[in-house]
Amino acid sequence: MKNYYSSFKYPLIHIALLLCISFVNAQTLTDSHRSKLNINNDWLYVENDSNSLSDVQNIKNWTAVHLPHTWNNEDATDLEPGYRRSGSWYKKNIEMAVIDKNLLYQLYFEGSNITTKVYVNGKDAGGHIGGYIGFTIDITKYIKSGNNEVLVRVDNSYAPEIIPSQKSDFFIFGGITRDVWLLTMERTHIGNLKITTPNVSANKASLKITATIENLNTSNGFQLKATLKNPEGKVVATKTSKVSAHTEILFPEIKNPQLWDTKTPHLYAITVSLMENKSVKDEMEDKVGFRWFEFKHYGPFYLNGKRLLLRGTHRHEEHAGVGAAMSNKQHRADMESIKEMGANFVRLAHYPQDPEIYKACDELGLLVWDELPWSRGGVGNDVWKTNTKNMLSEMIHQNYNHPSIIIWSLGNEMYWLPDFEDGDNTEKMNAFLTELNDMAHQLDPSRKTAIRKYYEGATIVDVFSPSIWSGWYSGSYKSYQKAIDTYKKEYKHFIHAEYGGSSQVGRHSENPITGEGQIQSDGWEEAIVQTDVANIAQIGDWSENYIVDLFDWYLRISESDSTFVGNIQWAFKDFGTPLRPENDIPYMNQKGLMDRNGKPKDAYYVFKSYWAEKPFAYIESHTWTEREGPQDTPRTISVYSNCNKVTFYHNGKSLGEKQKDMSKFPASGLTWDVNFLEGKNNLVAVGVSKAGEKVSDTLVVNYRYKKNAAANDLTLSYKKLDNGHYLVTATAVDKNNMRCLDYEDRVYFQCLSGGETLKNQGTPTGSESIKMANGQASIEVIPNGTQKMVMMVINQSFKGTYLTINP
Repeated sequence: MKNYYSSFKYPLIHIALLLCISFVNAQTLTDSHRSKLNINNDWLYVENDSNSLSDVQNIKNWTAVHLPHTWNNEDATDLEPGYRRSGSWYKKNIEMAVIDKNLLYQLYFEGSNITTKVYVNGKDAGGHIGGYIGFTIDITKYIKSGNNEVLVRVDNSYAPEIIPSQKSDFFIFGGITRDVWLLTMERTHIGNLKITTPNVSANKASLKITATIENLNTSNGFQLKATLKNPEGKVVATKTSKVSAHTEILFPEIKNPQLWDTKTPHLYAITVSLMENKSVKDEMEDKVGFRWFEFKHYGPFYLNGKRLLLRGTHRHEEHAGVGAAMSNKQHRADMESIKEMGANFVRLAHYPQDPEIYKACDELGLLVWDELPWSRGGVGNDVWKTNTKNMLSEMIHQNYNHPSIIIWSLGNEMYWLPDFEDGDNTEKMNAFLTELNDMAHQLDPSRKTAIRKYYEGATIVDVFSPSIWSGWYSGSYKSYQKAIDTYKKEYKHFIHAEYGGSSQVGRHSENPITGEGQIQSDGWEEAIVQTDVANIAQIGDWSENYIVDLFDWYLRISESDSTFVGNIQWAFKDFGTPLRPENDIPYMNQKGLMDRNGKPKDAYYVFKSYWAEKPFAYIESHTWTEREGPQDTPRTISVYSNCNKVTFYHNGKSLGEKQKDMSKFPASGLTWDVNFLEGKNNLVAVGVSKAGEKVSDTLVVNYRYKKNAAANDLTLSYKKLDNGHYLVTATAVDKNNMRCLDYEDRVYFQCLSGGETLKNQGTPTGSESIKMANGQASIEVIPNGTQKMVMMVINQSFKGTYLTINP
């Protein structure tokens, strides 16, 4: 597997297709024909499962699309059971002015789910098994001057011999879900760069570059030159070596290296040039980060010789409306939001992700757990084993050079729900896991291996995460300290991956359900079937209030434990899953700190209050502006802030200044009892950082003393949005037309005429079926012109309610 990501992501010379640029500097003549052209635009697509090339060539009804693309972008999260698992075809016409017989031409796919076949001008050019991994198709023999037809068949059908298992708790989106590039290069060229840093300290570092040279018929006249530039762009080392098929260049001592870490992710640039008689025939560039790390036995994690508490989250690769076919801008936005929250670690769940993610992690300073997509399904047959080992090899080769990566994960819950007979047999599982572990260490001795929630294999890998879901799938969140104290003693290198719970945006409770008196409080292990013992996932209210308390408790424990490696919250954004059709938003795992559109929930600010550096203050909660309760009954208001001191104001009156104290719960003691007045209440929090910087947050709460009666009707209202769409809101009301803040039943929206709902988004305003939050639910509606729109909302309890909107 050629590492074309490292080869092209930072090109020194970026030339258009078939355009050769040469220039002269003080020493060398550059005559490189290497180019990389993005060909995402202007493809054609047809939803046709035929395996026959001739069948497809006669099809007329193609649809114009741009890449990345998936046919499951809305199909996965619509209200119909299941989603399309089948084959489809893509077509691209590529115009080539002149074909140079001395050059190679290749197509590079960053990812295509889940099996791919490529045809060029009617000829089978090659294919790839497995999604989530980049691959190259050599098309040199098949292209010609003039127009070239490229046909690509992609298939995400049920495939038990290809990981991940179909029983995984996430969608397997079909399509060409990442960028595609047309590459050109010399026949004799640099095939791959492998960059290692054998020794790193604060005083000096060594750097080894291994370059494979493809189609090297003779080494006469060839040399390989490597130039290293520091983060400021200054050349700090240059070396030239004789060329062989595998050429090594060693920089034995780089003095006083600027280290890569999570706060100052310094990146050096390495340029490798293939020289022939002082002419540059090929050239590649990549980035280098000097760092070292260590998991102390039964102790914490160290980066560059200093203890670092790993503060992590998980990231699934999808977004509302586009599914897995995200743009690079959307990928980058996810990682910037994770960094802004203050995280320093991300587990990529449960598969290798877009090249833009690793680039962002390198540049932002986010440590990475990269994961082989062996997720559930047990161990398979020989074909399955071959495919799985191939994917591990491809993952490591493709992502090897990224300094952000510290862990190669070999799988998650692998024993669960086997796809093959006896696939959960411990002896067979451990034998294959050992093969993978040995293979990973052979391919990359410098990094650690890991798995999560397969206890029988815990001692095979370097780092292990058991399952701790205190306060959600088992027990009370107050058992968390006991859980991590237990596992710190049991596992030599213990890290805690996955914790949290679901929350529905806008759902709030004065007394969130904690399970006290209803559940066994001491448990923390997630059971396979949650039927025997009640847990919060089953009986809880899915309120934002409960989940912020859970996270707050976990973080105050982890932040104060000096011997803990760290934990990784599940998950950063809500994401789609075929296994949860009856969730409050159907087919959505709602454990995210953000909704599927990347809009923060309350929980996001809890993490910021512990982790973020930029001062902020957030009053809980901006989605809780309608409240009720008896007169003269104070309500506790929490302010989540990373400021040293916060002063709170109610209707202009100061309720006092408080000092942040992590030993206090909730909100590190930043809470105030507010005696709400009936009607409008203005709340203001003013924080002061240790450096004296002031920040503030404002919230208006409408409060009523009278409690609503039982709901007996639904009403509809609307407002026009800045994008020209309309937000239509359904409200459950009682006989006095009072909003029922305790109503949480499901409602169904429909636009009968004049427009269409923004449906199948898996967001709080993007689903035609949704459970109410404090007696309300909304949907975005797109008008189709000047025609009046007629909206309807219904549920099981009340007759349909209609609303006419005149644009």
